[in-house]
Formats: sequence, structure tokens, C-alpha cells
Amino acid sequence: MTLLLSHPAASAGEGSGAERPASTRYWEVDALRGLMLVLMTLTHLPSRLTDPMGQPFGFVSAAEGFVLLSAFMAGLVYTRTAYRDGVDAMRRAFWQRALKIYMAQAATLLFLFTIIAAVGLRIDQPAVKDLMSYYLMQPREAFVYSLALVYEPPLLDILPMYIFFMLMSPWVLAFSLRHGWLALALASTTVWAAAQFGLSEWIYTWVVRWTGLPVPFQEMGAFNAYAWQFLWFMGLWLGASRSTPGAKPLRLPRWLLLGAVAIALYGLYWRHHGPDGQAPFGGDVQLNLLFDKWLLGPLRLVNLVALGVLVIAFGPALMRRLPRLHWLEAMGSASLPVFCAHLVAVLLVLAFYGSSQTARPAWGDALLLAVVFAALYAVARVTLWVDTRKVKRPRPAA
Repeated sequence: MTLLLSHPAASAGEGSGAERPASTRYWEVDALRGLMLVLMTLTHLPSRLTDPMGQPFGFVSAAEGFVLLSAFMAGLVYTRTAYRDGVDAMRRAFWQRALKIYMAQAATLLFLFTIIAAVGLRIDQPAVKDLMSYYLMQPREAFVYSLALVYEPPLLDILPMYIFFMLMSPWVLAFSLRHGWLALALASTTVWAAAQFGLSEWIYTWVVRWTGLPVPFQEMGAFNAYAWQFLWFMGLWLGASRSTPGAKPLRLPRWLLLGAVAIALYGLYWRHHGPDGQAPFGGDVQLNLLFDKWLLGPLRLVNLVALGVLVIAFGPALMRRLPRLHWLEAMGSASLPVFCAHLVAVLLVLAFYGSSQTARPAWGDALLLAVVFAALYAVARVTLWVDTRKVKRPRPAA
């Protein structure tokens, strides 16, 4: 028996065969991306909610959901661009988006190296000194290599990976349009598997030997891009497959759905009721690598796939019954500015309060979170207002 899944081009209020206009935003995906931004903010802001909201649905964090959803939307939107305007237009759109993300990363780095560094050094804040220790030791090298996306301070290491994926994506999509996804999926899986056995460390050693790169390996970001590319390109494939002319609804076998329910429930219970919390195997480093976030360990992928199957299977029906949370949609629609704003908020809190999760009373945490989320929502609304003004602005006559 199979489960019939609505084509993603069908709106939540329509039947599975109804096509959504190309200009309509996918508010369900925007709401999910907004939820991922909320969870990331709760995880990164040091408060009493940091640990409980870290990996709340199992051994999967908001970062995986955000990357996967962003890749899905990229595949959906840019494949349509390729079909409508050609591959060259699709490449230009990817490059323009990558440039925008790079400028956001550069602005956030500048904020870290100036305002946060000044505040942290002024009040002798250990959290700030730990966060930017390499910059404080080698400011000139750190500044140059950070703009080259080589040096990636903690918290500022996801956008460089995002930029790398955006630059690779037009070539991947162009290849897939000509030759399909099988070879790409095999190549991506092979690279992910090699990353589990030290591919990035081997490449780093080789680069240092031939170029003399001075940046230490541990200062090049916690996310292993060779592993995480698998998640991005699988999301890209899923989004592209939904843009293919005549794409049929997905069908999932019942055994897969039942298995996903079992795995998701077990992961949820293990995460919140296991003896070691977010460390599934306690102090056993080797076994914990199976769930490792930065390497995207194999059991972590299993947990993620199980949750993804449940979202695909039950999400459309759930969205039809729940009231629309427009504030989440707004944050998801303006995901890049909101993400950068959340980093600014987190860095300011670290600079003034440090990394202690109990630095404030409970009411202080509540007030802090209310102020931060109000600011993030304001950033989202202003961004969407500016975007709307740009669209409505009349073009000058030729």
C-alpha cells in the first residue's frame, strides 16, 4: 500500500492535482524555515532554554532542517528559472544570491571584529575571547582569511558553507538537466562517506603542504562541508524534481512510513529521556560520531530522514488544520536578514553577559527572548516591505 503525497506545487487549501501559480510563495516552507530560525536562536542564545531546545525532535538540530529546506527551495525556484529563461539565467541567479550571502557574511564579520571585539576586550569577557581567539592572536591574517571564507569563527561558519553550495549548485543543476541525478547522487554519497573517514583533514594537510596556509584546521568552521554537501544536494534534487514538467505526486510505501514513525519516536524519547541528553552514547567518542552533527553522522541521517518522511506525509494535512502563523512565514521569507540579525543578537548577549545559561533570572531570560524575537520579526517585516517596494517601483521609460 502506498501513501499519496501532494505535489509541492499544490497549495495547502487545494486538491493534490491543483497547480499553484509560479509567482505564489510556498508559505508552508517559509513557516518551517521560520521555525528553524526560532529554534536556532533559542539554541544559540545562552538561556535556560538553550539545552532543552537543542535538538528538540531527536538527534537532529535546526541547522539540518534549515539547510535542507533552503536547498529544496533553491532547487524548486532555480530549476523553474532554467526551464523558463535558460541555464545561463539560472547560473546568474545563483551567483547573484551567492554574492548577497557573501556580503551578509562580510558585514557580520565586520561587526564581530569591531563592535564585539571592542566590548569583549573592554570588559574582559572570556566568551568573546574564546570565540575570536585566532583573530586576537593574528588579527591581520584572520581578517584576510575570513573574507576569503577560510577562517570561520564559531557561529559564523554556516554562511560560508552556504555560499560554497550556492556556487556549486548551477553546475550541478545544469548537469542534472542533461544527464539526470543518478550519477550526482552517487558522487555526493561517496564524498559524504569519505568525509566520515577524514577526507577534509587529508585535503587540509595537502593544502598546507603546498601553500603554507597558516589557518589552523580547527579555525575553519565546525561544519564539515564535504559531509553536509550531501544534505544540500539531496534537498536540491528534491526541489528540482518538483519543478520538472509533468512531475507526478510522490508515493511512499506504508512500511517506510511505519519505520519512520518508529525511528522518530525512539529518537525523540532517547534524546529527552536518555541518561546523557544530547550525547547519545555519553562519553564514548567513537560511538557518538555515528550521531555527530558536524560530520552529519550516518545515524543522524537516519533520524533526519525519518523526520522528513513524517513531515512530507502528515505536513500538508496538518497545515490545512492549523492556523497560519504569519510571523513565522515572515521570518522564513526574509531568512537571510533574520539569520544575520539573530547572530548580531547572540554576539551582543555573549559580549555583555557571557556564555552562562543562568546569568539572568528566569524573568530576565523571558524579557531577553521577547526583545530578541521582536527585533527579528521587525527585521523580517522591514525586509519584506523593502522587497515589495522594489517590485512595485516603476521602471524608467526607455
